[in-house]
Amino acid sequence: MFETANVIFSVCLYFFQGYCLQYFYGSFLESRTKDGRWGGLAVAASYAVFRLALFWAVPSKSWDYRVEVWKMLLALCVLAVLAACFYKALHLITVFLVVAFQAVADISRYVTAILLGELGEGLLGLWNWLAGNGRLATEDAFCIAVNVGLAIQWIIECMVIALVLYLSLKKIVRDFREKEHGISRMELLFILTPAAVGLMLCVLLRIIMVTVEDGAARILYDRYPILLFVLPTILFLSLLSILYGVKLFQDMVCWNRERSSRIVLEKQVQSLQEHMEEMERINSGIRGMKHDMKNTLSVIQRLSAGSGADENPELQAYLEELNQTMDRLEFRFRTGNTVVDTLLNMKYHEITRMVPDLQMDVGGLQFPKKLFIQSYDIGIILGNALDNAMEACRKLKEKELDAAAFIRISSFQKRELFFLKVENSFDGRLVRKPQKEFPMTDKADRENHGIGLANIKSTAEKYQGTMDFKVKGRVFILSVMMKNERREEDGLWSDR
Repeated sequence: MFETANVIFSVCLYFFQGYCLQYFYGSFLESRTKDGRWGGLAVAASYAVFRLALFWAVPSKSWDYRVEVWKMLLALCVLAVLAACFYKALHLITVFLVVAFQAVADISRYVTAILLGELGEGLLGLWNWLAGNGRLATEDAFCIAVNVGLAIQWIIECMVIALVLYLSLKKIVRDFREKEHGISRMELLFILTPAAVGLMLCVLLRIIMVTVEDGAARILYDRYPILLFVLPTILFLSLLSILYGVKLFQDMVCWNRERSSRIVLEKQVQSLQEHMEEMERINSGIRGMKHDMKNTLSVIQRLSAGSGADENPELQAYLEELNQTMDRLEFRFRTGNTVVDTLLNMKYHEITRMVPDLQMDVGGLQFPKKLFIQSYDIGIILGNALDNAMEACRKLKEKELDAAAFIRISSFQKRELFFLKVENSFDGRLVRKPQKEFPMTDKADRENHGIGLANIKSTAEKYQGTMDFKVKGRVFILSVMMKNERREEDGLWSDR
């Protein structure tokens, strides 16, 4: 009975480990097959067949630690081959995946064997007690009881091993949020070290835990019972170091990304302030020149407008055209907000050099009379939104010359909430990744690009607001909501 249960539940355990392996790999690596499910099934089946081959080839009663070492090295090689065959695995992260899976699998197996090994001893002691009291009167009844106890112990062990393995791998996948992050060698060493230590710890335990004396195997904690507590604790702490090492690494990546985002945001604010000051100086000069020139042109027109034969129609036409040219020096967009006006006109002239037929409509962009949101913060939101919209329109025109490229900006206020909406045409391709809040940038430098939406959200949150986006056909719609009220950090109390 025990042998049957041993084979059945071992097969189930190996197939479940194969499932965990394809889930673990598939969460980080891109499949080579068009249908990733078939590739995952092939990985699970291949791993299960490998473990079954070891199960049948290597005697379970072999106490030679060198056999276990070779089995571990062979397992690492098989894991690497499966990653290379079924996934695009030429990444440093693959090294971590291979070692981490083997380490978690071995740790879960050793912890379970140590903790539940005493369960079998306890059951055997129970059967002996029952036999001594005449409850198990026959030898057959005693053998059946022993086999049932061993089967129950093995079933529980398989279930615990599977549960610990699955939960551990799931936590790594969940905590490893930045899966697109290009990991460096130093970062690989940081997350690989706990897994490698855990793997070597299992090898060490296998070497010292079982000794053979007079042809009989002796367990180390039979001689030192305290090890029944110490060894599982060490293994459990090793497992935690793997799990929380990944979490710490991801927190560091997120902190660095946020720091880069803040640096970019500060540079945007500084650049915007410099642009505002420069544009205001230039506009002041232009307004003064325009006023003087229009007066001068008026005088010249009156002086040149003689009577009869002295009238010069060509000169009059030239002066009229010059007067219209002066009128075109006015801003194309006027919302009443100097920062926004300067930004809109600057971005419009920038995009029309690349997309001359772009339609930019800001007729719906209106600001309330009492605007407590800093103009520079609105400039940051609009600047990032326009940069993304301009890039989308440029890519659209590159792919489809006849496509209609447009950007529409509107806003309104409802009670104390101020809403800003930016719509733009795009090619309809939006790259989204699981567990990613924003679409992925297709630029090579992902560390310094693709953070525009994050900056918009960060700025909106300063005003207890938020940001959302959606796609309707081939139109990208960005919506920003902010609370338009006085803030304590501005030195004023809220109106409410």
